[in-house]
Amino acid sequence: MNILALSTGTRNKLIQFFKQELGDEGKIICTDCDPLAPSLYEADGYYIVPRIDDPEYLKVILDICKQENIDGIFSLIDPELSLLAENKELFQKSNIVLFLSNYEEVDMCFDKLKFYKFCKSNHFPTVKTFCGIENVKNAIAESELQFPVFVKPRRGSCSIDIQKIENISDLKYVLNKHHNLIVQEFMEGKEFGCDVYIDTLSKKVISIFIKEKILMRAGETDKSKSVKDKKLFNLIKRFVETAGFIGQIDIDVFERNGNYYISEVNPRFGGGYPHAYLCGCNFPKYMLNNLLEEENEIEIGNYKESVYMMKYLDMKIID
Repeated sequence: MNILALSTGTRNKLIQFFKQELGDEGKIICTDCDPLAPSLYEADGYYIVPRIDDPEYLKVILDICKQENIDGIFSLIDPELSLLAENKELFQKSNIVLFLSNYEEVDMCFDKLKFYKFCKSNHFPTVKTFCGIENVKNAIAESELQFPVFVKPRRGSCSIDIQKIENISDLKYVLNKHHNLIVQEFMEGKEFGCDVYIDTLSKKVISIFIKEKILMRAGETDKSKSVKDKKLFNLIKRFVETAGFIGQIDIDVFERNGNYYISEVNPRFGGGYPHAYLCGCNFPKYMLNNLLEEENEIEIGNYKESVYMMKYLDMKIID
């Protein structure tokens, strides 16, 4: 079995995990548009490809799939996920499993207002979200919202352009200056990341790994602790099954006054996934089983609590 990982950047650990799980039974091939993406040099083979906005990009990827006899494919960057989901049938025609949810679910993840409406209509606790200054003013007048608030792009990732706003005058200024922004309530309390795998055959939630976020940097978890909570397991399982996600996803959750609030979903491997793998939540193995047309057994919560992850700087030298 051969796996193609797209836009792998600095995700060296993840590529190491796949290489370890594949052993002598297959290859992990990587791509990136930057020849100095360090993860490329962890793989069994790699390709330098055009940027994802190049009109020939998909053709290049499909040619690589044919040349390397690729069985399964996944991407590690958000902008590429929508492109792949839109063109899922191209991979299906070549008998390649795309480990990615369908376009509707992917698009919902990247549209914060759409995501909020989905959660609200399906009665999932989430972060209150508003669009437009009049809606915000009405929410404040009705005590639905209070300062401080968070302002962020309706579509965005990596915590880019997120601002904490303390008063109405600053909020009006920011909303007038930048278009397509949404306003969210400020969430105080603990933040959790949940790595989830949904079997591509049975469509059942196979694994949920919960980590309490201790330190964040540029939207990624730098330090975390593994935890278990039956209430959160049940919420995540019900949410994922209702939304219809498949494959590997990453869910951010806030806890406030003993209640959980779903914040957002990344329909890919999260940056903190190595914590889950090293605690025993083996998503690469699940993916390989699915490629062999084997359904995985449910292993929700099958890991050790109070295991800490601490990221640190490393380097790779190539000649």
